[in-house]
Amino acid sequence: MENLNIGIFIVPSIALVLVILFYFYFLKRVDNKENYKYFFWRIAFLAYVFNLVWEITQGFLYEGYVYDFQHISFCALASVADVFMVFLLYFGFSLIYQNFYWIQRLTFLKVSLFVIVGGIGAIFAETKHLAAGNWAYADAMPLLPIVDVGLSPLLQFMILPILIYWLSFKKVRKTDNFGW
Repeated sequence: MENLNIGIFIVPSIALVLVILFYFYFLKRVDNKENYKYFFWRIAFLAYVFNLVWEITQGFLYEGYVYDFQHISFCALASVADVFMVFLLYFGFSLIYQNFYWIQRLTFLKVSLFVIVGGIGAIFAETKHLAAGNWAYADAMPLLPIVDVGLSPLLQFMILPILIYWLSFKKVRKTDNFGW
């Protein structure tokens, strides 16, 4: 965590711009705009909370991590970046399926594809951050063979996003027929 530089903020900044653009792109295409906004903000809230809890909980798996204000603040900032990535994944799949509410008809194939894409994204992100020296794993971190990426951050982006979408949709679906 000592080697933080401006480069670590470039990708999240680009992700933020893309999330804003996609937000308005899909807003124009849904029938019930209020339900869309509620769904969007519910995803944002759950994504932040779930990722923050995950980031703090896995802290002991990172070299030099202590449960102090500086490290928890870093986890909070990382969780904001995670929210952007959760949205980019969702918007990307919305484009692929040509339906913003693709989550309403989950199949084994959709979940499997999503888990694979989330895992590949996590591998790329972790590899980049490890190479840049943004963080390092403690000996306690279980590693994925061949790519030497931590299992915890990999599972974070394979499990949390689909859970967040499903919980968000489950709460919303009672109020709309989700016309496109």
